[in-house]
Amino acid sequence: MSKDGTTRGGQRPSAGRKPKAVIEKYANGNPGGRKLTVMDFDDTTEALQGVEMPPVKDYLKATQKDGTITCAEEIFKETWSWLHERKCDHIVTSQQIESYAMSVARWIQCEEAITQFGFLAKKPTGTVTSSPYVSMAREYMKQANAAWFQIY
Repeated sequence: MSKDGTTRGGQRPSAGRKPKAVIEKYANGNPGGRKLTVMDFDDTTEALQGVEMPPVKDYLKATQKDGTITCAEEIFKETWSWLHERKCDHIVTSQQIESYAMSVARWIQCEEAITQFGFLAKKPTGTVTSSPYVSMAREYMKQANAAWFQIY
């Protein structure tokens, strides 16, 4: 590093040979001779047990301003059942599933509003702008995807 705080010369980031995966080293007889870390997961599957579905919280079943009920309860149950079938329901917290269910339900609600009101909205000045439901739907979709990646 120079006096002015900048780095000059030297090895470039991510330059050089890429490291081999442990499985490749193991398959080649461990040519480097270092001890490999091998993890065995066979015994843990017997100790883990699934549990009954937790009760659905009231806010997932709340009545909306227009009188409809969100589909978050249904999404919560479907997601929990999907995890239960794969014997993963004990790994994921119910708060993660609730967050995912609400994000998907809100995304669906925004998509229904786009279908009902269209892609354009009228400003108080009389000019046309894009509907706020489009950007809200995009944000809820991002939240739903982030929540799903945590669950998956």
